[in-house]
Amino acid sequence: MADTRERDRGRDTVNKHLTKDSVEALKPPASGYYIVFDKKLAGFGVRVTATGAKSFVYNYRVRGRKRRYTIGKLGPQWTVAAARDEVITELCPAIRKGRDLQHEKEIERGEPTMKELADDYIEQWAIPHKKPSSVKQDRRMLNTRVLPALGKLRIKAVSGRDIEKLHNSLLETPYEANRVKSLLSKMFSCAIKWKMCDENPCKGIKRFDEPKYEFWLNVEEFEKLELALNEYEPQWAADAIRLLALTGCREGEGLNATWPQFDLKRGTWTKPSHATKEKKTEIIPLNENALALLRRMAKQRDPNVEWLFPADGGKRAHTTLRNAWRIVCRNAGLATRVQGKRGKMRWKPTIRINILRHSFASHLVSRGAPLYQVGALMGHTQASTTQRYAHIADTALRDVTNVFGEVFGNNVLEMPKRA
Repeated sequence: MADTRERDRGRDTVNKHLTKDSVEALKPPASGYYIVFDKKLAGFGVRVTATGAKSFVYNYRVRGRKRRYTIGKLGPQWTVAAARDEVITELCPAIRKGRDLQHEKEIERGEPTMKELADDYIEQWAIPHKKPSSVKQDRRMLNTRVLPALGKLRIKAVSGRDIEKLHNSLLETPYEANRVKSLLSKMFSCAIKWKMCDENPCKGIKRFDEPKYEFWLNVEEFEKLELALNEYEPQWAADAIRLLALTGCREGEGLNATWPQFDLKRGTWTKPSHATKEKKTEIIPLNENALALLRRMAKQRDPNVEWLFPADGGKRAHTTLRNAWRIVCRNAGLATRVQGKRGKMRWKPTIRINILRHSFASHLVSRGAPLYQVGALMGHTQASTTQRYAHIADTALRDVTNVFGEVFGNNVLEMPKRA
């Protein structure tokens, strides 16, 4: 520990009143350092090194021990006046209460940073408990959003203001902003559990409103999509998109499906708990078109491969339909030309592939299917999740109740004739 005793590498002198001019006039020593202490404020000094660096220090005693606390380097933040004021208003009151400020700083230096928490979160929580696709998303948000802003901060130094500043910086992408906030909140919950901090600075920060995605494919657009799928090669990708459209399943559920999950005689698909978002086994009845698709695929499959959509000679399943979806949407008139990062024009779908899932539910509800039945087919465990389709159900009910107009009330707009 640094103390006020003479050392081979430096010496202390107490012979000046520290002012802006007197500090700037101090010359660097040939080697080591020296400290000039202030005549008026005991313990307050400036350290000058052989490289010319000048830093303000404060010598104090705590429990009989001599200690030296470094305030900061001479510069815009730490002028002579600012350093002197720090000693008078902050350091002296804290030391009188028995605090050892230098020891606290040494402990703080050993505390983990947000970068270390991010690594622990991915290894100890995300990988064991989340799907690979979700882990990939967490890594992306950490590397592009969280760590550039907070990575070097100590965990205990991160405040609600820091979180809110990062959240507000993503205002133009509210969905992304809310996901980043949720990720940070989970990380701090883990940090509290692991005794790395005492509180979660994300609490109390309001989420941004997220615009609801109400669009769904109509019959004409589905017809165009079907024609584009018939022309697309390879057909395995076209079949995967057809399966998503006919069952309303998620992309990951469809691509990772295996033949043992399907009972083509009973017409059911048993999704194992590890493959579903809600982590529970789901038994889904299949419609006739979905069964016809699967029966055709079954005739063409390799009996030694379990994957519906195998890759690498059956060693694994395909992981994405991104390129196929882009080309199919282009051919179906559901894409637009945009300028890429390098200035090259490319086709970008105007809809995401999960619109197939949304359209599946929307068409069922619009044809009078009860919300609870649609929720069961979609694998929703919360009724509130299916409730987003309630406005479509209202439309279907309105069409039904309009039938009563054929029975009564055709002339309500005409004024009744009075006797």
